[in-house]
Amino acid sequence: MALFSDETVRLVGNFSPSLWGHQFLNFTFDNKIAEKYSKEIELLKDEVKTKLTNPERKMVDTMNLIDVLERLGISYHFEDEIKYKLEQYFGLNTNYEDDNYDLSNVSVHFRLFRQHGLHLTSEIFSKFKGRDGKFKESLKSDIRGLLSLYEAAHLRKHNETILDDALVFTKECLKSMDPNLKSPLKTQVEHALMQPLHLGYPRFESYHYICVYEEDEYSRDESLLKFAKLDYNAVQMLHKQELCEVSRWWRDLNIMSKLPYARDRLVECYFWATGAYHLPKYSRGRVMLTKIIKLLSLIDDTFDVYGTSEELDAFTIAIQRWDIKEIDLLPEYMKPLYTVILNLYDEFKEEQAKKERSYAVDHTISALKEQVRSYNVEAKWFLKGYLPPFSEYLNIALTTGTYHFLSNASLMVLDFATRKEFEWLNTMPKILGASLTICRLVDDVATYKTEKERGQISTGIDCYMKENGVAMDEAINEIEEMVTYAWKEINHNFKKPYPCSKEVHSIILNITRVICVAYNNYEDGYTEPEKVLKPLIVAMYIEPFKI
Repeated sequence: MALFSDETVRLVGNFSPSLWGHQFLNFTFDNKIAEKYSKEIELLKDEVKTKLTNPERKMVDTMNLIDVLERLGISYHFEDEIKYKLEQYFGLNTNYEDDNYDLSNVSVHFRLFRQHGLHLTSEIFSKFKGRDGKFKESLKSDIRGLLSLYEAAHLRKHNETILDDALVFTKECLKSMDPNLKSPLKTQVEHALMQPLHLGYPRFESYHYICVYEEDEYSRDESLLKFAKLDYNAVQMLHKQELCEVSRWWRDLNIMSKLPYARDRLVECYFWATGAYHLPKYSRGRVMLTKIIKLLSLIDDTFDVYGTSEELDAFTIAIQRWDIKEIDLLPEYMKPLYTVILNLYDEFKEEQAKKERSYAVDHTISALKEQVRSYNVEAKWFLKGYLPPFSEYLNIALTTGTYHFLSNASLMVLDFATRKEFEWLNTMPKILGASLTICRLVDDVATYKTEKERGQISTGIDCYMKENGVAMDEAINEIEEMVTYAWKEINHNFKKPYPCSKEVHSIILNITRVICVAYNNYEDGYTEPEKVLKPLIVAMYIEPFKI
């Protein structure tokens, strides 16, 4: 957080310009193409529904179909049918000791059930271990089984040693086999090792799987492949339309000319919003959430790279009072930002009031006020040269990581979220606390080098090193263990019966996944999107599939 004393000459933030320019400004939604897609999709839906609901179909075949539908990104068309089938099969208490259930089948079933909040015991994998307590050597030749077990192991909870062992075993085996594999299996293995499915960005995981599925000449279903491509393109058209809308909003604000120190990352903000919920029914929510995230990014950069102590104090006070009359407290460059923030939330308030949901905006504004207060605490740490104990750092940093605010904002724009959901968030349930921990610590590791170059001393890694007397590498390793623990906490709490709707749990899980993808391999994908996010954005918002 490179702040400046009042006497210091300030430099504009040294951030690269937007990669996308005005690329999405002039998109025109083609209703004829959209209608064509829709008609073809409806025909294919009937065909799939018949397969899915066929009472004569074997459990193994139906579970494999469900897995393919989910990985192709088209399962949302069959939510009720899939829910019914999974609950039906889960209630059967299947004997997985039976030899008919091989490693791949058991792993897929385990993963699917847990993904839907139905928790099979991990002891079903015991049959794949030998008397020595290790996974059998014979499994090393079962590449598909190993890949399935590897993906399933990422849904492990606390004290599931068998899945901890499975992850180590499968990772070692897959890495050693990789040089000798051929595509599409090689592509699947390399992608999984880089980005496990459970930790991945659902929309991009669908894109990747469609590409792999198309290469699989032996097991692909041509109608499912066509269905997936049509649906992907149809949803992509909607996403482009939304990007066009937010791009015009951003252009008309013209606020970057007044805040040249900030990162111009509108499309990347939309990437975050799509990560929270990408399905067509959330269209309005994505547009609203993108605007919220973009303004939060401007606030973040104001605190991180430009504002003086006095200016940031003034901005913090003005946000707490939430009144346009307080604008006179602010320096000239802050006034446009403050005005835009209040105006945007006034729009939200007016819109939600018509639905008797003003409370949703109130909760989000309250979370934003806390966000700004915490930003200011970190700013003062920097100015004083204060390196807090790690626990004190986390107490503030879990808020400045933005995900408590974003969880509220994500629900604010969704009509199904009632007072109950917001009140539940405010109790800081364990799944949300784990999400905040992951997002904070993954960010800390990925941005450590950049933060040090700015002169920041109060980073999480520095706090941990000082408190525990360890070197940087050891601190990072131990912080990564905290992230692993937090993922187990999320997995443990993603289960039926949910304390509130499954949709809320899914949003928390999805926004956690976004940070793991955007900051994968210790890269700050938001600040420098060309390194990480560019190929994902091109795949999701620019290039349709050829059909």
